[in-house]
Amino acid sequence: MQDPLKRLLEAEARAQGIIDSASVERQRMLDEALAAAREAEARFEAGRADLRAPFLKEAHSRAEQAVAELARKYEERQRGLRDLASRHEQEAVDAALNLFLLDPAP
Repeated sequence: MQDPLKRLLEAEARAQGIIDSASVERQRMLDEALAAAREAEARFEAGRADLRAPFLKEAHSRAEQAVAELARKYEERQRGLRDLASRHEQEAVDAALNLFLLDPAP
């Protein structure tokens, strides 16, 4: 009876050793996976700026074009308003002179 009990205890000890080593291996694998995930995330974060750079460059270029177009339109509008003001000024001067020449007595 002692012999089977002894073998059973030895088997239980071996099984516990296998369980312990499997648990250690599982933890090692989890740690490695977490480290790999963190490393991949760090690489992604580092590369994100490189991924965004072409889009930012294109957006900046489009913004510059839009600003240039608005400035051109603004200058055209200013020129048109100045021309219109100049014409109206001349018309006002002509009208005042005509009024003065037609009715010089106040």
